[in-house]
Amino acid sequence: MATVEDDDSATESAAQRSESALPTWFGVDRLVLVVAVITAFALFARFLFLGERIAHWDEGRVGWWILQYVHTGDYAYRAIIHGPFYHHVNGLLFSVFGTTDFWMRAVVALLGGLTPLAALGLRHRLRDIEVALLALFLTANPLLLYYSRFMRGDPIVAFFMFGAVVAFVRLIDFRRARYLFLGVAGVALALTAKENALIYPVTWIGALVLLLDHRLFLARDGDPAWTTILKDRIVGVVYGLWNWAHWILLAVLEFVAIIVFFYGPRDGDPGDVGLYNAIGQGDIGMFATVVDRAIVGSWKEFYGLWIDGGMSDHAYIPYLGDLAETLGYGALALVVFAVIGFVVDRYSGERPRDLVAFSFYCGFVSVLGYPIVTDIQAPWAALHAVVPLAIPAAVGLGLVLRWGRDALAEDDPVGMGAAAVVVIVAVSFVVGMGVYGVYLAPQAQEGENALVQYAQPGDDLRPALDSMEMAAAANEGTDVLLYGDFFVDRGTNATTDFVYNGYPRDSQLVPKDERGITLSPACADWFNALPLPWYFNKSGANVSCADSTFELEDAAESEPPVVIVRAHDEDDEDDQENEEAQARAQFPEYWTATYELRTYGTETVFLIHPDYVGEVNASATPPE
Repeated sequence: MATVEDDDSATESAAQRSESALPTWFGVDRLVLVVAVITAFALFARFLFLGERIAHWDEGRVGWWILQYVHTGDYAYRAIIHGPFYHHVNGLLFSVFGTTDFWMRAVVALLGGLTPLAALGLRHRLRDIEVALLALFLTANPLLLYYSRFMRGDPIVAFFMFGAVVAFVRLIDFRRARYLFLGVAGVALALTAKENALIYPVTWIGALVLLLDHRLFLARDGDPAWTTILKDRIVGVVYGLWNWAHWILLAVLEFVAIIVFFYGPRDGDPGDVGLYNAIGQGDIGMFATVVDRAIVGSWKEFYGLWIDGGMSDHAYIPYLGDLAETLGYGALALVVFAVIGFVVDRYSGERPRDLVAFSFYCGFVSVLGYPIVTDIQAPWAALHAVVPLAIPAAVGLGLVLRWGRDALAEDDPVGMGAAAVVVIVAVSFVVGMGVYGVYLAPQAQEGENALVQYAQPGDDLRPALDSMEMAAAANEGTDVLLYGDFFVDRGTNATTDFVYNGYPRDSQLVPKDERGITLSPACADWFNALPLPWYFNKSGANVSCADSTFELEDAAESEPPVVIVRAHDEDDEDDQENEEAQARAQFPEYWTATYELRTYGTETVFLIHPDYVGEVNASATPPE
């Protein structure tokens, strides 16, 4: 049987320009050079001040569990934490480079910064200007930029799936096996980051059905050319699948290998079931158990929580409105140009381009669909619409630029002015939202920045964390003391009582004690305290809790800890109103600093001994 490489020449000559026709600068392909410069800027923008923002609630939660994996060698899939990608990749980074907010986000920043390079894979389907603009949209869109600097699975899914689409398009056009393996690897890696990667093939199939409908519509009108093309495509697909059976089998094995490697359990005890234990001991039975847990066990846990567990039972319209607000704030220019690009490409010229229509359908359906499947109102859900919409957006902006060019050639001042105004307004919007939302107010309080999700601390509490690290380095006893109902678990199960985004979460948030790992500090109402446990863990701080004024007195007589208590709410008349005053009374010489642990409603007071204030905490207030 001939290899698939034998079929390349005819397909490639029809789909791609010859290398001799490619414009060059200094002997380098001009488009490659332009996209490379854009990508370099994308990387710079993502790594700039990457570690400055305080960890989001989710970043702190998952970061803590990654550290447990680093410390114990134990890993088991937990659906509520989503895929294991960050556990294994960030676990390696933490072991090599240390535990910081910078390294926590380095992988997503790297992948987000490199994604514009994928635009080059579509140059045979798009004009050069459209390829460059696609790379720019993937670089500078404020929403993509913000969440390319955020340790969460959604951006990883969006970036890998975009790469998979590019690979599959090139597979269709050039029939090279390497694109099959690249595409399958992209899908598998996306699935290791978050389970919503399963939604993408559904949107792809829906978009392909609509493209098939285009073909059938043309065939119905009696166009013999399109009828012949349609028949040839169907026959070609069936024949191609038969000839490619061996490559498809290898791709399936590749997919399974990636899933098993990431989802397979790990265990630090050589005698227990774990992927490395099975490989190291050559134990086939243990390896079969690992494969079963990685595939069947993970699917059961995922299905039980996210599909059968009612995690997405909520009203549709508020979630759709929240997603629309995010798009309006962080991707308005991209969405407007996407509509222009889709409409003009569909209704002008000889025929619409499949890639443009396919991408628009995927993005549009994601806008309508994610409010159904997501469990909380979160700006990151919009990523899954913005990335595919970037392709028709590049077409739309390219059209406006060509209008301006033609107006310039025809000496049409009205046309030139209109095109210039559109471009200037769009660029100003993107730059303004990007600079403000990503760098100037990345953890703004309520209503100040729609890119920020509720559970992001609204203030920069880095100075208080620096004081906490100073205490951890100097003290031999308690370094941090938690006090009050909000932070101290007084015999209740925090995983049952915890309320997030308006509704209670059950023990699936991760058990208080599982496989010998207890959420620490064990005395804390752990989820209320997030993201602080991430910082406690990485700094090695010794954290205790005070449940009464007597325990506060004992703490005041020992080595001076940093005391953390919920700020008194002037409108609250219950017993909790005295907690801040009680803490201040026991530590009268302490400086104080108040920060929001969420975007609103969670003002928290840090009481800091004068020895740990110094220059690192200029925001602290001296005692009265």
